[in-house]
Amino acid sequence: MTIIASLLNAAQLPDSPTPRLDAELLLAAALGKPRSFLHTWPERVVASEAAERYAGYLQRRRAGEPVAYILGHQGFWSLDLEVAPHTLIPRPDTELLVETALALIPATPAQVLDLGTGTGAIALALACERPGWSVTGVDRVAAAVELAERNRSRLQLDNAHFAESHWFSALGEQRFNLIVSNPPYIAAKDPHLVKGDVRFEPSSALVAGCDGLDDIRQIIREAPQHLQPGSWLMLEHGFDQAAAVRDLLVRQGFHQVESRCDLGGHERISLGQWPC
Repeated sequence: MTIIASLLNAAQLPDSPTPRLDAELLLAAALGKPRSFLHTWPERVVASEAAERYAGYLQRRRAGEPVAYILGHQGFWSLDLEVAPHTLIPRPDTELLVETALALIPATPAQVLDLGTGTGAIALALACERPGWSVTGVDRVAAAVELAERNRSRLQLDNAHFAESHWFSALGEQRFNLIVSNPPYIAAKDPHLVKGDVRFEPSSALVAGCDGLDDIRQIIREAPQHLQPGSWLMLEHGFDQAAAVRDLLVRQGFHQVESRCDLGGHERISLGQWPC
């Protein structure tokens, strides 16, 4: 017989930055129980089927596969989202984009656009917090749009919708009160691309040219055609790209340009207001 405590103690995930957390999440999923169950019943005997399922999860994690892809879901903001290998895994750093938008934009009816929506994380978090907003999420990958729509349907957020579009290409002359995006921003030769979880994430959602700014340049260049006067553009970017992104925003004619820091003290997002 094998008990919960023994399985957790024998997990052996040396390459994970959070081995105990990973083991707990995977075992809880194998058991079909919340993590709290593991701490409440550490001496509970684990059925052989669940133990085998857990062993399979551990093998995948040791090979480097992200826990979110193994489990098929990831928490973001107050939401639990389905994830899949054709989309980025939502990360806590991106919640700064949501937090800033909610603080800066009045809670009155508004048209909001999320570019490169992936799982729909940003769009759905904003739609959840602001029922009066109409939130559109677009992605160039049809499978990502379908995934975001499944998340929207399960969360019953009728003020959000998703469409296939490469940035602004399918949006015609639509204009918005707020445009947000977590676009690709990693340089093509960045050594981090062959390390950790990002090895399993789609490169098209990570890499943007030799300096990581190709997609950000395009968004900043084209955004004014889709912004109402006095509206905002907010972009997530790399920890060392803030100065370059601010310069791009200023050169394009945006006002009140600034950057905001994440919990680690890194300038993680930059924003600017299109003049009235």
